[in-house]
Amino acid sequence: MSTAETPAEAPAGLAHVHSGKVRDLYRTDDGRLVVVASDRISAFDFVLDSTIPDKGRILTAMTAWWFERLADLVPNHLLALDDPRLPAAWRGRVMVCQALDMVPVEAVARGYLAGSGLVDYRASGAVCGVALPPGLTDGDRLPEPIFTPASKAAVGEHDENVSYEQVAQTVGADTAAELRDLTLRVYGVAAEVAATRGILLADTKFEFGRPPGGGPLVLADEVLTPDSSRFWPADEWRPGRAQPSFDKQYVRDWLLSPASGWDRVSGEAPPALPAEVAEATRDRYVEAYERLTGLRFADWPGSAV
Repeated sequence: MSTAETPAEAPAGLAHVHSGKVRDLYRTDDGRLVVVASDRISAFDFVLDSTIPDKGRILTAMTAWWFERLADLVPNHLLALDDPRLPAAWRGRVMVCQALDMVPVEAVARGYLAGSGLVDYRASGAVCGVALPPGLTDGDRLPEPIFTPASKAAVGEHDENVSYEQVAQTVGADTAAELRDLTLRVYGVAAEVAATRGILLADTKFEFGRPPGGGPLVLADEVLTPDSSRFWPADEWRPGRAQPSFDKQYVRDWLLSPASGWDRVSGEAPPALPAEVAEATRDRYVEAYERLTGLRFADWPGSAV
């Protein structure tokens, strides 16, 4: 792995638990979890060979900022952003977290029609069983935000949109109702914050868990980042087309363009990104962080100058 990535072997005192599309998870000897965000990027259920410089640090910085802003609304699993026992190469991309029993549902909120929601709507007039008015088009604002959950897929597999009733069957009626209520409340607050910065939060996904032994839902994983959300510049919003964005849609668009030479239905992995595409993607991630937070990313620990 490159220096932008996490080490291949766990440092002393840490046990490797899992590696996902972007994050590597370790457990300390006292039971805490260490979440390390790499610079890997995924698209269309593939982890690309290319990396996006500083991506893991940007995701960590944004998540930490949002956890702080949302703390009065929902507890989160973050305990610390550093630990002297951790490698210096991980600085700025680490979250030391409380271990949770995770709810096996991607909790998705949508305020606008895009992505898989648009595909579902065009096929059925509904998203995850939520009926929507006829005549909506790509990028339209929905009458009100909706809860559109998805199943959690393994690396290399695709999250599938599911109905609220399916969630209730999986996790129980009480937890399903709690998930829906909390997801929509967090989305509402975040959308208001983003709007004051000239950004539309089109949709986003959350993950929740409970402390061992039970208790209220706790917000976990990454929160309101360009990987987990669609951020659109408000002054460029034009329904009826794909929207300019501050997220990895730029990578998806390049992969689907003639320039990439990739056929999505071939089953083959996508090609590596050209350096200019990787750098432009980094620029979009940095702009999202700086516009939302009002902070300079260059001041975040370990960021490239």
